[in-house]
Amino acid sequence: MTTTPSDPTTALPGRPPVADLATWQAARDELLVREKAHTREGDAAARRRLPMVELDGTVEVVGPDGPVPFLNLFQGRDELVVYQHMWHDGAPHQGQCEGCTTTAWHLKDAVYLNARGVSFAVLTSGPWDEVASYVEFMGYTQPWYSVRGVDAPIGGGMGHIVCFLRADDRVFLTYSTTGRGNEPVNGSLALLDMTPYGRGEAWEDNPEGRPVIGHVREGHPSVGRQACWYWRSDADGNATWGPTSRPVPQWTRPGATAVETLGRHGHHH
Repeated sequence: MTTTPSDPTTALPGRPPVADLATWQAARDELLVREKAHTREGDAAARRRLPMVELDGTVEVVGPDGPVPFLNLFQGRDELVVYQHMWHDGAPHQGQCEGCTTTAWHLKDAVYLNARGVSFAVLTSGPWDEVASYVEFMGYTQPWYSVRGVDAPIGGGMGHIVCFLRADDRVFLTYSTTGRGNEPVNGSLALLDMTPYGRGEAWEDNPEGRPVIGHVREGHPSVGRQACWYWRSDADGNATWGPTSRPVPQWTRPGATAVETLGRHGHHH
C-alpha cells in the first residue's frame, strides 16, 4: 500500500515532509537551478585576476630542522597554500582551537595538490617546542612551521588560508580568506550541509520544528550536543570544558587514550 504526501499518517514530526519520488524529483530539480547558480558564481575567475604583492622570501620560519627561509616551503614548486593555525600558548593539546583543529585534520594529505605543482604547509604563531609536541600527538603528516614574531601575511593574525606564488626566488601573496572562507577544505561540513539536520551551527536556517543539534556558546561547556566542530567531552563522552576535555572527534584518533590528556602537552604520566 502506498500513501499520498497529504496523508497525515505519513508525517514525521521534526523531519522533512514525506512525498512520492516524482514530487521529490521536481523539488530537487527546482533547487538544482539555485545550486548551479551558486556554483557558477564560485567558478568566476575574479580571484585569479587579483593583483599580487611581493614579499621577502628570505624571512625565516621555524620547523623541525630549525629556522628556514619561507621560500623553502614551496619545496621547489611554483605555488604554495598555507593554513594559519591559531595557537593558545601553554594550553594542553585538547585546549587548542576547535575550528583550526578540524581544518588541519582535513588537510593531512596534499598529494593531489602536489601533483598540480602546489605545496602545502601549516603555519602557527605558537612556539616551536609546543607546536612540535602537538603535531606529534595529533599525528599530522603535513609540514608545520612556527611563524612567531613574523609579520603578516606570513605571520600575524591566524585562522586564514593564504596562497602564494613563486617566480624563481621571488615570492608573492596572491589570495587570502578567513572565517567561513576556510570551509572548502573541510569536506565534513560540506557533507553535513547536505543532510536534513545540517551541521548544528547557531546561525543555521532550520525549518520550524526541525531539531537543532546544538548552539555554539563560546567559552562555555556544551549544552546538549554542539555544532559538529565544537563538541568537547572527556574520554567517557561527558560534556566538559575542563583539563581532560577535547573536541570530540579527536577521541577517535588512533591511540588517543584518556591518560594522554592529563599531561600539559599530552605526555604519558
